[in-house]
Amino acid sequence: MRHLLLAACAATVLAACGNRSDGESATNAQPQAPSSIDEVALIPRDALFGNPERANVQISPDGRHLSWVAPLDGVLNVWVAPADSPGDARAVTRDTARGIRNYFWSYRPDTLLYLRDTGGDEDFHLYAVDLESGEARDLTPFEHTTAEVVGVSHRHPDAILVGMNDRDPKWHDLYRVDLASGERTLVERNDREIAGYLADADFTLRFATRARPDGGQDILRREGDGWVEHDAIPFEDSLSTSTAGLTTDGGTLYMVDSRERDTAALYAIDTATGDRTLVHEDLRADVGGSLRDPRSGRVQAVAVNYLREAWTGVDEAIAADLQRLEAIGPGEVTINTRTLDDRTWIVAYSAAESPLVYYRYDRGEGGQGELTRLFSGRPALDGQPLVPQWPVEIASRDGKTLVSYLTLPVHADADGDGKPDAATPMVLFVHGGPWGRDSYGFSSYLQWLANRGYSVLQVNFRGSTGFGKAFTNAGDGEWAGAMHDDLIDAVRWAVDQGVTTEDEVAIMGGSYGGYATLVGLAFTPETFACGVDIVGPANLNTLLATVPPYWASFFEQLARRMGDPRTEEGKAWLTERSPLTRVDSISRPLLIGQGANDPRVKQAESDQIVTAMQEKDIPVTYVLFPDEGHGFARPENGKAFNAVAEGFLSSCLGGRAQPIGEDLAGSSITVPTGAEGVPGLAEALEAHTQDVRK
Repeated sequence: MRHLLLAACAATVLAACGNRSDGESATNAQPQAPSSIDEVALIPRDALFGNPERANVQISPDGRHLSWVAPLDGVLNVWVAPADSPGDARAVTRDTARGIRNYFWSYRPDTLLYLRDTGGDEDFHLYAVDLESGEARDLTPFEHTTAEVVGVSHRHPDAILVGMNDRDPKWHDLYRVDLASGERTLVERNDREIAGYLADADFTLRFATRARPDGGQDILRREGDGWVEHDAIPFEDSLSTSTAGLTTDGGTLYMVDSRERDTAALYAIDTATGDRTLVHEDLRADVGGSLRDPRSGRVQAVAVNYLREAWTGVDEAIAADLQRLEAIGPGEVTINTRTLDDRTWIVAYSAAESPLVYYRYDRGEGGQGELTRLFSGRPALDGQPLVPQWPVEIASRDGKTLVSYLTLPVHADADGDGKPDAATPMVLFVHGGPWGRDSYGFSSYLQWLANRGYSVLQVNFRGSTGFGKAFTNAGDGEWAGAMHDDLIDAVRWAVDQGVTTEDEVAIMGGSYGGYATLVGLAFTPETFACGVDIVGPANLNTLLATVPPYWASFFEQLARRMGDPRTEEGKAWLTERSPLTRVDSISRPLLIGQGANDPRVKQAESDQIVTAMQEKDIPVTYVLFPDEGHGFARPENGKAFNAVAEGFLSSCLGGRAQPIGEDLAGSSITVPTGAEGVPGLAEALEAHTQDVRK
């Protein structure tokens, strides 16, 4: 659960500046604003991108154990401690590769579960760890299998429901898995191309979803041993309408629903009568997350995120508790986990200029519960000159409102009002998806770029989700079209507002953001001074030809929202909107980062455009990691790439750069071409290679 005050909060960001020495009293003295970025302390990359000291803090359902993710010999693993003695923690996993990030507690005493893939291939296996014996068991020990956890219930603590696609890579059969023995029992063989199952707390199948040929979805209802059509979600609502869980007694189905409206609202549906009750709505943005009672499954609070996320309580039983948590600060509060008896919550607090701090909240009467500070996620950032993030609304050329976020370096906003005092180079940082969104909150990337002297602008262009289905659907067929126009309009806004100048803007992003970077350099070659593409597709035809098989239920969505590769017209559209088609137009410096095991945007996407640029003698720097997938999970690899990107941006935009130094240590970095395009990279690679050989 997160709560945000709608008023942005300016932090003290002048920690690197000294006090005045003109005799003014300490009481009245004000820190002197830096006149340049060089007067601001340089935040080390390791503090921003190295392993967190602790992350993902949870409490077991029975309240006996605290757990978190923390480094073990430099690799993130799960640690467990007695709930009343965090200092007695021990590592209960022993991963030595990419680390473990996704774990959760089962209801079986002393048993937790975690997901792990190999080298970023996204074949996530589900493991159970028994704390007493220390044994870790692979519950899905099959090759090329991606586990999907479908059901965990306090009524059946010794088992879980898991989807596995070992029989058919496109579709997941459903199994009940015994946590003690690992034995699986088939619940349903998926011969109906079902995309997802919804079971009640007794593991009885109740509803399912299935994609339709038109890109919409059918909601199916269980009747006996079969399924009948229960409801339909049109294509236009398919990204903003979905089932959202059942109460424990199975009497209420929650749905986030945009049908017959624009923004998605939360409804409670009586499963016996079909009666619908509106729980919460907002005309500006879709309903997002919800907070639910651990035993009953009833929704107690609902979130909506327009400029910033705000929670509305719908259950008086926790209203006072939510008010108590609001007092932590003006940033965001997340309730990570709650014990089954609901006496203890684990809470995380952060703001844009404040990394996560974890608390234990022991509930009292009338919201008078006790808050105990546990850990800081990244104590190395305490006291560093972190900066605020400012929500802004930008008008597109055709009148749409683009909810965006502006981050300014310290010296460009001395009074902390979110208005630039001087123009600086800017990085347009584009989110992935594209069916996702940018939001307010702490980001190592934003703080890193601002600390190097760049303003950073994030734009929710059309096609982004969360702002109503009309805004999302306006992106259909607009890759490299109106979606890109929105980004260009935002750059123009930044220039007009004095944030930057038109010749000092870089574009950067991952996945779709990487594609947008390639589009920026190929379709609008005079707009950006340079670009950083991370795992972005260059050829939309080959992208759609190589999607993972278990995306089968989503393929019609891709074909309708992009172009259909099964038709000549669709192929032509995909070719037209592919950066590879316009590679001749690229004239500005380009840095590409890629994981060799990426199952979504395969290495061939980057290889294609790099080869095409080489054939035309267009400079490009290509960084490839053989042990990464869709993004860089190993901190050593993330730091290595960011060290390269920092030098690249400095040579392009003139910001400051921490030398690459030893930040390649421990990484698998290779640079197939273009090392000479980044100052100091060739030398750092040579030293790194020698160290590896030793």
